[in-house]
Amino acid sequence: MAARDIILNELAQGLRPMSWGIEWFDTHGPEAQAEVLLFMRHHCVQARAVTEDGPESIRRAGLRPTHTPAVLITRGPIDQQLGKIAGLTPLDERRKAFRLLVAVLAVADERRRERFCSGGCGHWWHNLPIAGG
Repeated sequence: MAARDIILNELAQGLRPMSWGIEWFDTHGPEAQAEVLLFMRHHCVQARAVTEDGPESIRRAGLRPTHTPAVLITRGPIDQQLGKIAGLTPLDERRKAFRLLVAVLAVADERRRERFCSGGCGHWWHNLPIAGG
């Protein structure tokens, strides 16, 4: 497990505040930010995100429905839309994409926990301590 994966899961689980996450994201250059967004997309797919997760994810991310990532998440198959969101290039759009992908992961992973892990599981990301930082 990479430090990045731990941080992304801590953010999705609310163990770190999003303000901290945005600061962390901003410490990365454009190429590294693109890589983080692609990893977030992968985590969302692994958590079995579905199209119906879009509206709640937009709400949790604090985005307006007219923001580009919010428009994308509500149009078409989720796998394709997550890829488009991860591929956004303007800095402010990448920040919005980051917030939205963290929220999508949160929504999808919460559902996964309820359905498959409510009796306990061995997923390392479901056993993270509250982060300090």
